[in-house]
Amino acid sequence: MDIEQSRTFLAITAQGSFQEAARQLHVTQSTVSARMQRLEDELGARLFVRNRSGASLTPAGRRFLQHAKRLVLTAEQARHEVGLPGRYSATIRIGGRIALWEGFLPAWVGHMRRVANDVAIRSEIGFEEDLMRQLIEGTLDIGLMYTPGHSPGLIVEHLFDETLVLVSSRPDDSGPGNDYIYVEWGPGFYAQHVQSYPDLERPPQVVNIGWLGIQLILSNGGSCFLPARMAEPFIAAGSLYRVQESPEYSHPAYMVYPRDSDNPVLAQALQGLRELAAQPAVTGGR
Repeated sequence: MDIEQSRTFLAITAQGSFQEAARQLHVTQSTVSARMQRLEDELGARLFVRNRSGASLTPAGRRFLQHAKRLVLTAEQARHEVGLPGRYSATIRIGGRIALWEGFLPAWVGHMRRVANDVAIRSEIGFEEDLMRQLIEGTLDIGLMYTPGHSPGLIVEHLFDETLVLVSSRPDDSGPGNDYIYVEWGPGFYAQHVQSYPDLERPPQVVNIGWLGIQLILSNGGSCFLPARMAEPFIAAGSLYRVQESPEYSHPAYMVYPRDSDNPVLAQALQGLRELAAQPAVTGGR
């Protein structure tokens, strides 16, 4: 068996469907089916039961799951670590939403470089779907996100609460205007937003990350909701303004990591994130 077969097996397991796995892997559904047919032939066992609702693991598939994770993890570790200089004793792989790379995660990287300078760090930006898939595959040690999924073998731990605030390019705005930009912060934000602005027409501008909202309002004017810690440097510089008497929304951030891991520095990395999250200066006091 090859690594791509194991990656495909894990993608089907994570997505619950051959079709969604094909989309995730950017291959055709027939390629996914062919890989699984070869894998099942090599193992001499059926791995999935396919039905109208998707694909679910057979008992043999559940037994193969941990082996597939180890195969993919070993390949990734070999690719990354073989070329590392001898002074590095281990590698930690972390991924997060781009908003969490604004200030918070770079501070954590700096912390790790100070307290564990013999550890190599691989950093990535991703959305929840990609981060969860990598965690399930075993190609990521820690994922930081706002709307995590749940999967056997992964721990979802609340890290801190962002405070989403409305900021504008104009100092006298009193609420969302015609050039308001809706940032897709997830279903929790959507529910709170609708409650605060039940009569607001669908905004003509929608973005999927806060960073993009910032770029648009700095270039063209407008307003959007951002994490307070993300907005603060722009407010201090006078390029953005807090919209007074506008609602604030709590937006929890989570870290997701494997329940069982043989990475020798995972516990230290997690503790560093917890300690950093407890510092008001980093998280805006939330």
